[in-house]
Amino acid sequence: MRKNAFTLLELTERLGNVIRAEMRRVGSTYRLHPVHLQALSYLKQANRYSNTPQALTEYLGLTKGTVSQSLLLLYRKGLVARYVDEADKRVVRLKLSAAGKRLMKDAQLAPVWQTAAANVSPARVKTTVLVLLETLRNLQAMQNERPFGVCNTCVHLQRESARIYNCGLTNDRLAVPETRQICRLHTPQ
Repeated sequence: MRKNAFTLLELTERLGNVIRAEMRRVGSTYRLHPVHLQALSYLKQANRYSNTPQALTEYLGLTKGTVSQSLLLLYRKGLVARYVDEADKRVVRLKLSAAGKRLMKDAQLAPVWQTAAANVSPARVKTTVLVLLETLRNLQAMQNERPFGVCNTCVHLQRESARIYNCGLTNDRLAVPETRQICRLHTPQ
């Protein structure tokens, strides 16, 4: 079992290196580093509880300074917009600008991965996703990190009707698209 766990680590690390190389290649077109593309990708998927600099820092597992500098660059390039939270004026929220949305659409990071995985059977992909997700959750728990996850896989999501959802943790109503976004308050089912 130890050998298999070590092999899983080696393969995951290697996949990460290949993905980062692709991100460097794509990012160089826009004069961005992989961390900038990761930030943009996260903000594209983040819900209203997760679109803050602090949540981005936690998600990426980087220092506050690194994320702050990255956000400053993205803001200067017009890819990210900042705004003050209406309910709590002390909180700064982030969102992709129109230019940021266009860049994420044009950058096309997923097709390379999809092409590489195209010949893998759906059953094997599903099993691999479950193994990697369980491993990630275990690591996050061991390191006392927030799990982050998509709302529709959270124990707090409550379905009131076909198109009406509620967050049982915050008692906020959620629009259907929000249930498919990343949340830092996520508790896995």
